[in-house]
Amino acid sequence: MPRSPIRIVIADDEAPARAILREYLADAPECEVVAECANGFEAVKAVNELGPDLLFLDIQMPKLDGFEVIELLERRPKIIFVTAYDEFALRAFEVHAIDYLLKPFSADRFRRVLDHATALLGAESQPVEPLARAVRSGHRPLERVAVRSGEKIDVLPVSKIDYIEASDDYVTFAAAGEKHTKQQTLAELESLLDPRTFVRIHRSYLVNIAKIAKIELYAKDSRIATLKDGSRIPVSRSGYARLRELL
Repeated sequence: MPRSPIRIVIADDEAPARAILREYLADAPECEVVAECANGFEAVKAVNELGPDLLFLDIQMPKLDGFEVIELLERRPKIIFVTAYDEFALRAFEVHAIDYLLKPFSADRFRRVLDHATALLGAESQPVEPLARAVRSGHRPLERVAVRSGEKIDVLPVSKIDYIEASDDYVTFAAAGEKHTKQQTLAELESLLDPRTFVRIHRSYLVNIAKIAKIELYAKDSRIATLKDGSRIPVSRSGYARLRELL
């Protein structure tokens, strides 16, 4: 019985990069390209609808980058990152044993990475989240957050976020009178956001200090922060000390 082809999605915002991948895959008869995507939104839709075996994913894309795409996937195929990142990031890829292609790459390098990835199909994949934290920690703080609700994807500029509230392994972003929930920890977000802008004022809250209108004493060793939109957020003693350093 003939083996089913390895179903592949290509996601890269640069047409020449997609063409190179398509050309190299044409020499891999065991593979079938089921979709090409020019941005992160298309990638999320294609992977969730088509359920490919393998995803070639550019990291540096507008609208949604590669890591944001992964956060929004309902199902996760084996991933080969395609990247032009620097040496710091590449060390992180190697430490976390994640397949990657460094642009520009040769046909030989492509074939080696493809063979390694396809040999591992069906095996448990390495978690990508620790890699994302390691790569992002060496670069500038987050400027946006992507959140999915059903088929809808919202991209929130961090400057528009009023506060972030934690609930177990989920966080809720409050922005412009709306709330968006995502599976992520507050500690992870705190490590990725600019500490000069977002302050942990309570074990369950990160607040954008530009959104604070006033802080009032509530009880002994505790205070309440009132935001410009009227939201009231508890402030712990340690959180107040952090605020005083910045305000």
